[in-house]
Parts: sequence; structure tokens; C-alpha cells
Amino acid sequence: MKLTRLQKIAFGIGAVGKDMVYALSATYVMYYYQEILHLSSVFVGTILMIARIFDALNDPFMGILVAKTKTKWGRFRPWLISGSVLNAFTLYALFAAPNISGTSLMVYFTVIYILWGTTYTMMDIPYWSMIPAITSTSADRENLSVIGRTCAGVGSALIQVGTVMAVGFLGGDSERRGFALFALIVAVIFVVAEVFCTLKVREHDIGRMETSTIPQMFKALFRNDQAMITVLAILMINSALYLTSNLVIYFFKYDFGGTGWKGSYTLFTMVGGVFQILGMMVAYPLLRKKFGNTQIFKGALDTAMLGYALILAVCFAGFSSNMVLICVCGALVFAANGILTVLTTVFLSNSVDYGELNQAAVRSPSYSPCRPSW
Repeated sequence: MKLTRLQKIAFGIGAVGKDMVYALSATYVMYYYQEILHLSSVFVGTILMIARIFDALNDPFMGILVAKTKTKWGRFRPWLISGSVLNAFTLYALFAAPNISGTSLMVYFTVIYILWGTTYTMMDIPYWSMIPAITSTSADRENLSVIGRTCAGVGSALIQVGTVMAVGFLGGDSERRGFALFALIVAVIFVVAEVFCTLKVREHDIGRMETSTIPQMFKALFRNDQAMITVLAILMINSALYLTSNLVIYFFKYDFGGTGWKGSYTLFTMVGGVFQILGMMVAYPLLRKKFGNTQIFKGALDTAMLGYALILAVCFAGFSSNMVLICVCGALVFAANGILTVLTTVFLSNSVDYGELNQAAVRSPSYSPCRPSW
């Protein structure tokens, strides 16, 4: 089952659309409900945290449900299409809140945001889970995972760079109207991208998929020390990215300030987006020719921490309005995070293979697996 160029392109386009939706929600939902609709930041933050916990518990159930699905259209594609359409509707509803306030708005936000997370899981789990059904070789699986993560970075960067200006253009003096129209456009692009992906990326029959209970999943995870470390690394890196993407807009609006803060914010996110993509598509492949993945990971982690430390130093030194210094620091953070995103995907894929080897060793004591060489 060799991958064609069209299949790789279609899979990548699916990732672009998918992460445009995710980035819009992850980056701007707090700003929209706190700054525009005036909900309490404590309430919004609490709901975001609860939703993340719910998603973490919901993901394994969705994985089991997908594994047990069998239709004439395949195991994954029906979920990918239905989840995408439902998620597009909830995305629009999330950024097109009705003219209500107080308790009614709090209830509306809670319900719609949790529905958004649930429907996103409906399409996100099948998207990544269908890789083994597309190709059977480990090299192609790793290649497809890297393509997906890289294109996801492109989709995220497009949202981070263009949202504020697009909202201003579409809504004029009304940010509320601008967000509603922009969310509608993103939702349409998202559905078109996923439909194209499902039409061009064909599943192959991989037979009956073995499913495990939730306790068995956690037991397997705890037995796989490589997977545990990788999951913890992903959790920490994604938390840093989530906090950065949510809070940076407040920095430019209130600390950087001025009438041109939107332009400055857009410039910063543009620089960050470009360097994140360069980190994924240029820096990592070049570094991989000379260094092992573990060395690259350590270097990228050190670079990201250096970037954050420099941002703090610049602000404490009174140069927070110096765009050149802020952009240089941001470039270090985003380039490093781009590399880390690719690496954690590769590590996770390798840790799964390592877990399978461990299971083989349990079944056959004479077999001795080696730790993955990263």
C-alpha cells in the first residue's frame, strides 16, 4: 500500500482545515467571551479547564467506538465526515452567540463549548487513527504523521496571523459580527478540506481491529515507559503553546497598547507562524541529517525556554514596545515549538511500536525488545 502524492496532499489539506478550526477556538474563544461578551475570566477559564478534562476522558471512548465501526464506506471516513460537519456548526455557534447575557450566556457557552470539543474529537481521533489503514509500512506511517503535523501547523499559523485583521475587515466597528462571519468562513473551508481528504484518501481493509477496555488502555500505557514520557512531554508542550496563544493577544492589547496594537499583534503572529513552519519543514529535516532525534529535542527545548526567558527579560527591562526584540524572541519560541511538535509525533509513533514489541516479548519470553533509538 504505497502512498501516492495525491493521497499525501489530501491528508495534508485535511490537517490544514482541521487545525484552522482548532486554532480559532483555542486562541480566541477566551478573548471573544471575556473581552467582547464580558463573561468573567474566572468562569471562562474554569469551563476551558473542565472541557479539557472531559476531552481527555472522552478520547479513549471515541477510539473504541471508531475501532468497532464497520461500514461500506470504511471504518474512519464516516466519523470524519459527520464529525467535521457537526463541528463546523458548533464552531459557528461558538462565535455567533445570541444576544443574551448573565446566566443564560454562561449556560450557552458551557454547552456549546463542550459540544464543540466532543464533535472535534469525533473527527480528530479517526483522522489520526486511519493512518494504518492507508499504508502498512512504518516509514510511510511516520512520513504521513509528519506531513499531518506540519500541515496542521500551517492551518494554525493561518488563523493566528489572519484572525484579528480579518475580524476587523469583516465586522468593521463590531468585533462580535466580525468573529461570527470569520467563524462561518473557517467552518466552510474546514468542511471542504475534510470532504476532499475523505474522497482522495482511501482506506484499505485492515480486518478486525482489536479493542481494549479503558482499564486495559491505561494498564498498557503505564507499562510502556516510552509512551508515558512522550505523553507527558506532549501535555507540557501543548500547555505552553495553549497558554501562549491565549495570552499573547492580551499582551499586545494592554501592555504593548496603542491604536496600532492589532497591526503589531498580527506582525508578531506572522513572524511566529513563519518560523514555526520553518522549524517543521526546514530546520528539522536539516538537523535530522546530522543529529539524532533526542539531541534535536533537547536543543529545541532549550531554545524554546531561552525564547521565553528573553521575552521576560525584554519586558522587565522596559523594552516591551520594541517590536524587533519581541519578534526575535518570538521567533525562537515558535521555531523551537515547530520542531518539538514534529518530534513528539515521531516519538509517539515509535513508542507505540515499542509497546507492541514489549507485548511480543511478554508472549514470547525468549524475545528481547530494544529501546527505540531516537
